[in-house]
Amino acid sequence: MERRPLGRSGIEVSSLGLGTMMWTTDEAGLEDAAAQMQTFVEAGGTLVDTADVFGQGAAEAAIGQMIGKVVARSEIHIATKAGVRTDGADRKRDTSRGWLTRCLENSLRRLGTDYIDLWLLHVYDPDTPLEETMSVLDAAVSSGKVRYFGVSNHTGWQTARATSYQGAWPGRVPVVASQVEYSLLQRGVEREVLPACLAMELGVLAWSPLGRGVLTGKYRFGRPTDSRAASKQWGRFAGTYLDERSAGIVEAVATAAEGLGVSPLEVALAWVRDQPGVASAIVGARNATQLRASLAAEQLFLPPEIRLALDDVSAPTVGYPESY
Repeated sequence: MERRPLGRSGIEVSSLGLGTMMWTTDEAGLEDAAAQMQTFVEAGGTLVDTADVFGQGAAEAAIGQMIGKVVARSEIHIATKAGVRTDGADRKRDTSRGWLTRCLENSLRRLGTDYIDLWLLHVYDPDTPLEETMSVLDAAVSSGKVRYFGVSNHTGWQTARATSYQGAWPGRVPVVASQVEYSLLQRGVEREVLPACLAMELGVLAWSPLGRGVLTGKYRFGRPTDSRAASKQWGRFAGTYLDERSAGIVEAVATAAEGLGVSPLEVALAWVRDQPGVASAIVGARNATQLRASLAAEQLFLPPEIRLALDDVSAPTVGYPESY
């Protein structure tokens, strides 16, 4: 699998990353997760993406149980996130010193490792001063518990503000990455976030590059009973893109796939993977069989005319001031 520099950091990550949002630590779930990890590493993958809130910590714990048994710690780059509270507190976004410090220690314990390759602020927190949040990240890197850090789900100005603040004074640790939702169904980040990342040399990590599963084509003729859209837990998540506009884009992807003799999944994933600034596209799967289908996209490079056609049919609405 291709390796790409992660922004201005000293590491290179696989062009496809392994998502763990649906991982659990029960017996069946852990077995599926281990099979995915083994499949991913054997294919040359290195970037494993998780968060402290995935499964209330279960995803991190699952990774921790695999290190040394399924995969060597040195074979993977672990990216995890902090800043979201699910403990019942009124405050849902929290990047304060106390909360982030607590999150870091808990993540390290669950992961069974003494360092995190990439630590991401899961959300922007308007209630904590930027200098406080950034000082925690600087300390985390200085302590050796974190190698690099970045932001996630931040707007263009929020990304630029954090990056500029860190670069304004010698000795501060630079922001190296931005993780955002990015697919043919969600191109809103092209208005300001991607230009900011390109200008500041941040590596972009694209989450949900398959449009929350919709771009696989599985919903073209209804909602399969075993699909995310049909489940109580994930129905709203997948249903976001089950609308008329998305349906037109899915049909265009399916037409391109038929012409190329590949699956719609491969076309959609290849499109995101090769967008300017993207270091890695994060793919999630229920099992190793689904993951192999995504990894097959690594062999596909879209012809320019197909890429342009997909660009046109999915183009985001752009107005003032972007088009001024």
